Amino acid sequence: MKFEIEKKFLVKNTSFKEQAVKRVHIIQAYLSKDPERTVRVRITDQKAWLTIKGKSNKEGTKRMEWENEIPLKEARDLLQLTLDEPIEKIRHIVPHQNLKFEIDEFIKPNHHLILAEIELPQENTPFEKPNWLGEEVTGNPSYYNATM
Repeated sequence: MKFEIEKKFLVKNTSFKEQAVKRVHIIQAYLSKDPERTVRVRITDQKAWLTIKGKSNKEGTKRMEWENEIPLKEARDLLQLTLDEPIEKIRHIVPHQNLKFEIDEFIKPNHHLILAEIELPQENTPFEKPNWLGEEVTGNPSYYNATM
């Protein structure tokens, strides 16, 4: 089973857009928001995935993650079973050092919210923070997509 190791930050300004190498429109919603595990369906462009994530460690940086691509039609059907309105956002991919930031600009809900995540190979991997990066919110449940 794969583990996801990431840190999450608020974004201070949109200067990151000049550095983005890719943008993706995302629609996602949750089939389960149990604190011990979440089950999410996500559609991007013409692909779809089903993702199960375990509970985060106490720092909020590491958790088990299982993700598989599923047929687009099945994902659209699963959206009919989700708990809440789907989240809609634009994801900007920004390379940084030997890593990358995934920066989500929310359309709905939470219009105007911009969050940046960086996946790390290890929890203590150092990286220089770009000037557009704001307050770290790793481990703050208010900024988990499942709680928005």
